[in-house]
Amino acid sequence: MADVGTLNTTAAGINAVAPKLGEGPSGPRPRPAVSARNIMLYGTLTIAALYYLLPLYVMVVTSLKGMPEIRLGNIFSPPMEITFEPWVKAWAQACTGLNCDGLSRGFWNSVRITVPSVIISIAIASVNGYALANWRFRGSELFFSILIVGAFIPYQVMIYPIVIILREIGIYGTLTGLVAVHSIFGMPILTLLFRNYFVSLPEELFKAARVDGAGFWQIFLRIMLPMSLPIFVVAMILQVTGIWNDFLFGVVFTRPDTYPMTVQLNNIVNSVQGVKEYNVNMAATILTGLVPLIVYFVSGRLFVRGIAAGAVKG
Repeated sequence: MADVGTLNTTAAGINAVAPKLGEGPSGPRPRPAVSARNIMLYGTLTIAALYYLLPLYVMVVTSLKGMPEIRLGNIFSPPMEITFEPWVKAWAQACTGLNCDGLSRGFWNSVRITVPSVIISIAIASVNGYALANWRFRGSELFFSILIVGAFIPYQVMIYPIVIILREIGIYGTLTGLVAVHSIFGMPILTLLFRNYFVSLPEELFKAARVDGAGFWQIFLRIMLPMSLPIFVVAMILQVTGIWNDFLFGVVFTRPDTYPMTVQLNNIVNSVQGVKEYNVNMAATILTGLVPLIVYFVSGRLFVRGIAAGAVKG
């Protein structure tokens, strides 16, 4: 039989811990759904969203109107009669200089520029970041510092020397030359991203692989790459967005027959021949920005994960 004193002590402890009869639930009182804090927070977010969505709304509704309706002057009203003729003209009929084939030629030029530039720059930068994070060699810190400095040099400073170099090796004015330029200029910031990401991975994995006899490429291909999907998505979004939206390099390092989409958009919008067709201009603008928007919305969640990874270490 249990000791009476022990039972009394246990009962007293239970009574002390248990809430008294008639008392409500303990803990902090839940915050009301409508409060000054929530009103300020959601009000600010709503204003910011409207600020960025309103120009997109104006572009979409204007691109779906005919010119007689646009001349009425109400840019915020939805189209009374939806027409896709401005989109067709922007893609296949709008004049960009001497050519009147719309944005279609510039679209395929942009694809031929973006795809190899993204692949080359990410492939080289990922190996650079992996080597700088896990394989310390003599001069690695100096090499990393040079890359960091290169990431902050203004592009305008480097344009003329690059024009001379591309001309001397015979690829100035070609898509190959522009691919090389984008790949080189994307290298520093991508190397920094990959280096910080690989530093954040558990070092024990690398050491265990080294103990098992794995070499440089075996560790990179079999261990690091399968764990690095988020940072590869970040690098892809940054490069696709930067290269596709680039205007400066496109107009400097290419010729009219190899102009990317952004340069052709500029030629359409700033054309002084004929009537100013605002619906065609809006449709051309949306078509030009559609690819980076789709890439971002499809892989946006992985983009956030990749940006957050490596934020502590590095």
